[in-house]
Amino acid sequence: MATQTQDAVTSAPGMPQLDFSTFSNQIFWLVVTLFVIYFVLSRIALPRISGALVDRADTITHDLAEAEDLKQRAIEAEKAYEQALAEARVEAQQINVAMRAEIQLQLDAELAKADLEISARTAEAGAALAAIRDSAINSVKDIAKLTAKEIISSMGGQADAKTITAAVTARMKG
Repeated sequence: MATQTQDAVTSAPGMPQLDFSTFSNQIFWLVVTLFVIYFVLSRIALPRISGALVDRADTITHDLAEAEDLKQRAIEAEKAYEQALAEARVEAQQINVAMRAEIQLQLDAELAKADLEISARTAEAGAALAAIRDSAINSVKDIAKLTAKEIISSMGGQADAKTITAAVTARMKG
């Protein structure tokens, strides 16, 4: 019965990797497989991966350096822009001051010209007013002489022109 039990255990289905009779064979193939995996990884896969990582690190380093360079250029361009803007503002201010001065000079010249014209017209008007006043005074004298002559004639008197002129002139003086 013992052989029967042993045959039943040997022929019984179970897990073949746990069979002690095939352990040496399994260990041999395990070592061969591990060696092949180690060889493939160490000679082929890992150098490629490390090369890719080195390339990637170099690219990142290069890109960071280029980005820093571009950042510095942008800062310099911004400074140049700010300086150009400040210079343009100063230049615009100078142009503004120059234009104001030029306009003020033109305005002063035009005002002086207008003052001269006004003075000339005022002088002309004064002369015209003086002529009108003199003409009016002469007309008043003439009318006063004629009126005095007519009044004297209507009252029955006689006066010569020289006496009437002297009386009108004396009265006109005040």
